[in-house]
Amino acid sequence: MNQIIEISDAVIQKEFDRSTEKFQVITAWVGIFLNLFWFISDYFIIPEQLIPFLLLRLSVAAFAILALWLKSKSILSIYTCMFVLVLGISLQNAYMWNVMDLEHFQKHAFAYMVLFIGVGMLVLWELIYSIMVAVITIVVNLILFYLYSPLTFEEFLVNGILITFTVGVFSIFIIRNRYRLIYNDIRIRLQLEQSNLIIEQKHNEVVQQKVEIQLQKDSLEDKNREITDSIRYAKNIQNAFIPSEEKFNAYFTESFVLFKPKDIVSGDFYWIHKKNKKTFYVTADCTGHGVPGGFMTMLGLSFLDEIIVGQKTESPAEVLNLLREKIITTLNQSGKVGESKDGMDISICCIDEISKSLTYSSANNNLYIIRKNNEAPLGKELIELTADRQPCGYSEYSKPFNERSINLLNGDCIYTFTDGFADQFGGPKGKKFRYKQFEEILKLNSDLSLVEQKKILNTTNDLWKGELDQVDDILVIGVKFKST
Repeated sequence: MNQIIEISDAVIQKEFDRSTEKFQVITAWVGIFLNLFWFISDYFIIPEQLIPFLLLRLSVAAFAILALWLKSKSILSIYTCMFVLVLGISLQNAYMWNVMDLEHFQKHAFAYMVLFIGVGMLVLWELIYSIMVAVITIVVNLILFYLYSPLTFEEFLVNGILITFTVGVFSIFIIRNRYRLIYNDIRIRLQLEQSNLIIEQKHNEVVQQKVEIQLQKDSLEDKNREITDSIRYAKNIQNAFIPSEEKFNAYFTESFVLFKPKDIVSGDFYWIHKKNKKTFYVTADCTGHGVPGGFMTMLGLSFLDEIIVGQKTESPAEVLNLLREKIITTLNQSGKVGESKDGMDISICCIDEISKSLTYSSANNNLYIIRKNNEAPLGKELIELTADRQPCGYSEYSKPFNERSINLLNGDCIYTFTDGFADQFGGPKGKKFRYKQFEEILKLNSDLSLVEQKKILNTTNDLWKGELDQVDDILVIGVKFKST
């Protein structure tokens, strides 16, 4: 009879503390050193605050070193030491934020991002510590903002808080996931060790094999469940940032969004904003799909809010140029071998109701307009609007993005899309669907309502795919222009 050995939480926690304590101590000292080392940036970027910032950094270092000393005397735990250090640096950055002008504030927002990313990658503690740091940081930031900040709340929110909050949420999620995974690994290791002792005493290899198989099965199920639950939670966060199809359709008289992520979270995304009589909307395909693509999606959405809504940029080409700069800066891309080449293929469209025109700029993704033309086959023609052949991200041959405009006629159907639909394998020979068939379907059905067009595209994709797996995220957006 199989029996899983139960290990008490106290034993598991003790082993967890023993096996991770040395790493945590080293992490604390590295954090103290790097926080002091960043004083160099204070000297060059904002010298008028040099002394106050230095005193803050020295104070944080002093409290952290004191906490480590008390830990060596068995007065404090390593988690309290890490909490003192992380909270100290976070409050230090909060003060720095709120005495800066907009330019320095935007640059310093990345210091907060680096802090949270570093914490997410290195710190191991229970969820309550992350929540306490987050709550205290938010409260202190708001207090210091109202006491000292020269910025408006909109500038404070758009240029730092939103993206920092996003990174902070993901960091809390990463810390919790790493902690649970390591905790479960230790539990399983202790269970295996105890099982081996019992097996050695009974000299029963059959029992040993069954216990190990059962433990491994339980471990894989636990890990798979935790990872899946975590990714589903990440999907909820992503859905909060991507507008619903209903919200998107509210901006137009007639439109549709066909959005089919390959995995739980998507590397494709769309975005929309209207200002006066101009409607800006975005169709984007980030590098990868799943969790990596999801991270890039969150960055893209936050940056678009900052550039178009916050900075009020109206030129689609300028939006792409600024977006590329932010991606390269955030991901520290410089072209070195082995370095991340993450970015996105993206179309930025602006429909002007007054001039009745479409202005766009696009990285790699072409656009289609289907227009009535009695002299063309089927009484309509497909106009292909070409994109710049470069990604929105690091490229060895980067150049400024081009901006193009075209006058719109009443009834024109505008289609923006990523490559997922055309690249889907299927059909009788298991080949790609390809753009030629995609164009033919759009052209054949452009007279129908956009609701019907979406149904036809979705059904066509399902029938073509058949029993094969979906190979990529799918995103197709259709908008019918109707002049008023």
